[in-house]
Amino acid sequence: MWSKQQAVAETPVAPPVQSASSPVVPFNTPSTSRLASPSTRSAARLGAGLQIKGHITGTEDLQIDGKIDGPITLRGHQLTVGPTAQLNSEIHAGEVIVYGKVVGNVHARERVDVKTDGSIIGDISTARISIEDGAHFKGRIEIDPTKTQAAAD
Repeated sequence: MWSKQQAVAETPVAPPVQSASSPVVPFNTPSTSRLASPSTRSAARLGAGLQIKGHITGTEDLQIDGKIDGPITLRGHQLTVGPTAQLNSEIHAGEVIVYGKVVGNVHARERVDVKTDGSIIGDISTARISIEDGAHFKGRIEIDPTKTQAAAD
C-alpha cells in the first residue's frame, strides 16, 4: 500500500545544478560570487521626466528618455535614445540606437541604428548604419569601416 512517507523517502531531492554557462543566479547567492559574463555591461537610464542642460559624459551604456540640451560623450559605450527622448546634442559613442528625436551630429565608432519612429537631423559619422522604413533622417552620412578596426587594434 502506498503512503506519503514512502513517496518522500523514494524521491531524493537534489539541489538545482548551476552550470558555468547558466545566466540564472539564485537570489540567495552572494553578489561577489555571481557569474559575470563579458557581455554584461553596466547601464544607466535618464527617465522621461528629466530635462538636462549641460555636458553628459560616462563610462557605461546609457538610455535617455528625457530632454537633453548639450553634448553627450560615451566613448566606446552604447547610447539608446528612447521613444520619448528629445536630444539637442553632439553625440560621441561606440554605438547609437535612436527610437526618439536627435538634433545634432552623431559620431559612433561602431554603428548607428535609426529605428522606425526615430529621427536624426544632423550629420552621421560611423562604421555601419541602419535606417529603418519610417525613420526620419536629414543630413550627411560618412561611413568609414576602418573606425571599428582602429578601435580593435
